Amino acid sequence: MGFPGDDVNIVLIGMPGVGKSTVGVLLAKALSWDFIDTDVHIQARERRRLQDLIDTEGMGAFRQREETAILSIDCRHHVIATGGSAVYGAEAMRHLKSSGIVVYLFLPLDPLQARVTNLDSRGVVMAPGQTFAELFEERRPLYERYADVTVDCTGLNHDEVVARVLDAIARR
Repeated sequence: MGFPGDDVNIVLIGMPGVGKSTVGVLLAKALSWDFIDTDVHIQARERRRLQDLIDTEGMGAFRQREETAILSIDCRHHVIATGGSAVYGAEAMRHLKSSGIVVYLFLPLDPLQARVTNLDSRGVVMAPGQTFAELFEERRPLYERYADVTVDCTGLNHDEVVARVLDAIARR
């Protein structure tokens, strides 16, 4: 089919620590497109860190604010890196899919756990007592459901992931 035109977005989904924000910036640069990080978008709207929102208002309120923030994004020709919990919002994901190609950046649990060492301050939406492994198992089917393309990032550096994303989209 070839690479998509400028009337679409590329939306990155995946677990915390997989590299959505870093890969998103590099991908946007490679395409000469704009970049949006939905976590930064939420923080700017709320004027607070994600972890502060989760700690003071709870997971449910945070997910609602996340969905509202994502629904407010109306653009084309952007790379959009979502927070790992964006896939809990069905309406938000429909909105993102309606204007873009959703790319699931996959990394197995062990390398993710090695990368994510700041769960208490990172702004990760997790139930009290839930382990990162349990969160991984809970979210993986959601990422797979919404993905148009999956890129396995195992053993790849960020530039290699960007190349794989571009190749996967071009082959789509």
